[in-house]
Parts: sequence; structure tokens; C-alpha cells
Amino acid sequence: MTSPIGGISLPTIPGVGALGGTSGVSAVVPAATPGSADGFAAALTGALDELGSLQASKDQMAVQAATGDLRDVHDYMIAAQEASVATEMVVTIKNKAVEAFTEIMRMPV
Repeated sequence: MTSPIGGISLPTIPGVGALGGTSGVSAVVPAATPGSADGFAAALTGALDELGSLQASKDQMAVQAATGDLRDVHDYMIAAQEASVATEMVVTIKNKAVEAFTEIMRMPV
């Protein structure tokens, strides 16, 4: 029996690669040079933009579900779960970045 529901695609972060499934496991991503636009700030900005679009999609489906215009409720549930996982991912990356910065600041000069 095949499932009619496709896989959940997680947002990709530039410089990190895909985070879902097996894609991005063997990909080699060149390191960003200092001062380039492909640094951590650009990666985090891209992830936040993707997160915003996922949450906007979820919010739109929630309104459709509340008004009775949504045809399949499972579409809303999938969008809500995608937004939740993406939020957790971005928060985890942010926390690790703050933790790394704190460790660097503790190093003796």
C-alpha cells in the first residue's frame, strides 16, 4: 500500500545543505571566505526567510480551516508540523551559534 502523502521537505540553509532525509550527507560545501555574503549571517537570514514563508503558509491554511474553505485538513496539519520542525531547527542553530560565541569569548588572548 502506498501513502498518498509526500515527504516533508525541510528548509535548506545556504552553506549547510539539505537537512531532511539523506540528501546533503555526501555533499561537500566549500567554506565561506571571511567577508563574503555566504557567511553565517546570510545562512541564518535565509533560514529565517524560509521559516517565515512556512509559517505564513501554515497561518493561511489555519484561516482556511477555520472558515471551512480548506478541502483537506491533513494539509494544514502537515504545514503546521513543517513550521514547527523548522522553528526548532532555527532555534537550535541560533543557540549553538550563541554557545560557540560564548566559548570563543571565554578563551584567553
